[in-house]
Amino acid sequence: MELSQKQAGPASGSPLPAPSRTPTPAWAAADDSVAASTGGLQAYYYDLCMEKSQEIKPFILQILQEVDEEIEKGSVGITLNIAGNSRSLSGERVTGEDFWILCRVLKNNSFINGLDVRYNLLSDVGAYYAAKLLQKQRNLIYLNLMFNDIGPDGGELIAKALHKNRTLKHLRMTGNKIENKGGMFFAAMLQINSSLEKLDLGDCDLGMQSVIAFATVLTQNQTIKGLNLNRPILYGEQEESTVHLSHMLKENQCLIELHICKHDIKNCGMKQLCDALYLNRSLQYLDVSCNKITQDGMKYLADVLKSNTTLEVIDLSFNRMENAGANYLSDALASHNRTLKALSVVSNNIEGKGLVALSQSMETNPTLSHIYIWGNKFDGATCVAYSDLIHTGRLKPDNTDVEPFVVDGHVYLAEVSNGLKRHYYWTPGYGEACSPSSNAGFSLAPRDELESSRTDGCYQVESVLKNKILKTSAVV
Repeated sequence: MELSQKQAGPASGSPLPAPSRTPTPAWAAADDSVAASTGGLQAYYYDLCMEKSQEIKPFILQILQEVDEEIEKGSVGITLNIAGNSRSLSGERVTGEDFWILCRVLKNNSFINGLDVRYNLLSDVGAYYAAKLLQKQRNLIYLNLMFNDIGPDGGELIAKALHKNRTLKHLRMTGNKIENKGGMFFAAMLQINSSLEKLDLGDCDLGMQSVIAFATVLTQNQTIKGLNLNRPILYGEQEESTVHLSHMLKENQCLIELHICKHDIKNCGMKQLCDALYLNRSLQYLDVSCNKITQDGMKYLADVLKSNTTLEVIDLSFNRMENAGANYLSDALASHNRTLKALSVVSNNIEGKGLVALSQSMETNPTLSHIYIWGNKFDGATCVAYSDLIHTGRLKPDNTDVEPFVVDGHVYLAEVSNGLKRHYYWTPGYGEACSPSSNAGFSLAPRDELESSRTDGCYQVESVLKNKILKTSAVV
């Protein structure tokens, strides 16, 4: 349902009616965590807007009404989702000033422990209020601020607020251009903060200095379990950042998930990473997609897989392993490795022989359950091999990105929307948003205390009590 001023209130231009007030439930009568207004969060938001002469946003009223209804049912651990790219918002966005009011509403609420405001217009103004919220809200464990036009100054405010915060477990800053300056403040924060478990700084224009700072800090930090440093702005051909990240992996035995997509990693850098993986005993999910790794780099990785017993998910998409690289991997998977569960080789310039070799490794390897091959060079033998894997039940249709079909007696493969992280940036408008088949990487390598499923690239965090997640609608 699309909400607008006209739909939510009387005739266009008329003021919105005040929300009806309902009696405070008995279980909340003496609890300071409920909104100051006896009408709940919706009425409290309305009153604050009137008091501060702020525009009342109908879509926020609607969402807060849904939260009030869930609270009345006794729900706890609610994630409030106000995604700016929601179908129902019809172009509406939360601004920094709107977020000021929203933070006031949520400040003392113990029923909400997750806040998702991705794809809005918070800017550094909203970052200021997000920092204040992190200082005062002691129940928030999940905050998604992706793509909100937050710059280096806003990044600094949020990072400094986390120095004293002891509750937030997952922060997503994806797509906010905090640059090297903001990255340095987040790296410094990790020297102090002991509660944050997952930090996503992908597409934030980090510089070489801040990437190296993260690698250095994580040799000591024992709390972070997931880190995303995708697409920094790096200069030079020496792969300095990869060298430092490799050293970190030798020392750190707590990190479970590492994303270093678009780091310009070449074979030399891949060798550094593989040398570190011989010593690392914690990493389960390695993402080195969109780099410049060829068959030689794949040989280093194949050698690691012969002895490594922790890696469960590897994303090699958009490299250039070709047939030789695929053969190296298939040999290791067929004869040695029995822990890898998912492998993505999407768009790696692999031809029929290499793809068939990978399919044959699945026949002898009982553990490898997910494989993604789209974007390579299929021939008839490839199509038949993967069709047979699917039809015999060895490869489940949800665990691959191809589907066989027959035309005039010939087998072909079509692409289907499954993958390791299909919903990193977006969520489908229809169907199951959190389907494991589209986000297999995150369901196969969960963190210890944080269950997560991908929606629009955002981990919808659930506590061990199975939090209820509120959504306004599917996101496009």
